[in-house]
This record gives sequence, structure tokens and C-alpha cells, in this order.
Amino acid sequence: MADETGTAGAGRIVVGVDGSEPSIRALRWAVRQAGLTGDPLEAVISWEYPSAGWAAMVPAMPADFDPERLAAKVLADTLEQTLGAEAAAAVTRTIMIGSAAQALMDRADGASLLVVGDRGYSGFKATLLGSVGLHLTQHAPCPVVVVRGSAG
Repeated sequence: MADETGTAGAGRIVVGVDGSEPSIRALRWAVRQAGLTGDPLEAVISWEYPSAGWAAMVPAMPADFDPERLAAKVLADTLEQTLGAEAAAAVTRTIMIGSAAQALMDRADGASLLVVGDRGYSGFKATLLGSVGLHLTQHAPCPVVVVRGSAG
């Protein structure tokens, strides 16, 4: 796990960011909420190695493939493109290995709020709530906000 500050504690708003449009909406909502409450914001991205079934279909991973570096770039780019460089610099960035649901559960421990989009890059487009959001609403150690998109 890479955490730029190493801080954890109450009064944080944790937001899951994977670069998808729903996660960008969640990030914007979390920033507005942090502005209202004065809580610091922590943006979390996670990554996993592909399962054996999927990896067997790929001839070989490039020698310089670094999924943690790629996740960090997705997180940094999403924060800067969504918030601007100055506001993005104030956000704590956490990159974790493992499933998104578990990473967010771990980081939400002791947080005042956990914010996620209604769907990320995994799952079926037709679902009303993605598997990560569903898991978090049932098991998170703090209140959860699931930011939904527009009806249209």
C-alpha cells in the first residue's frame, strides 16, 4: 500500500476513484462535502493482478508493466483533470493492491464518510448499483454515499 501521508483517523472523507465517469461524479460530490465539513479528503484507487484465466489469454506482460505505477497515474490524472492542480494537491492519495471493495473498506475504517460512484469499470452496465457499491453499503464501517448519475 502506498499512502503519501500515512495518516488515518476520524474526520476523513474517503472516495473511491478509478477514472470512470461515476467515480468522477463521486469525487466531485466528495470535494463539495469536504468543503462543507472541513474534513480532509482521501482518494483511493486499487489494483489487482488479472486472474489466471484472463492472464492465460495474454501472451506475455511487458517487462516494464507496473500496475501500481499505472494506478497512481490514473489517480493523479483524474484528480488533476477533475479538480485542477492546486485542489488536487490537497487530496491524500492512496494506492492499494487488492479488490476495490476491500481497499475501500480498509481505508474507511475510522473515516467519517465513504463516497463511491454507482458503477466503476467493472460490472454490467444495466445494473442499478455495482458490486463494489452494494458490498460497501452493506458492510462499510462508516456511512456510505453512493453518487448516482443522471436519469437520462
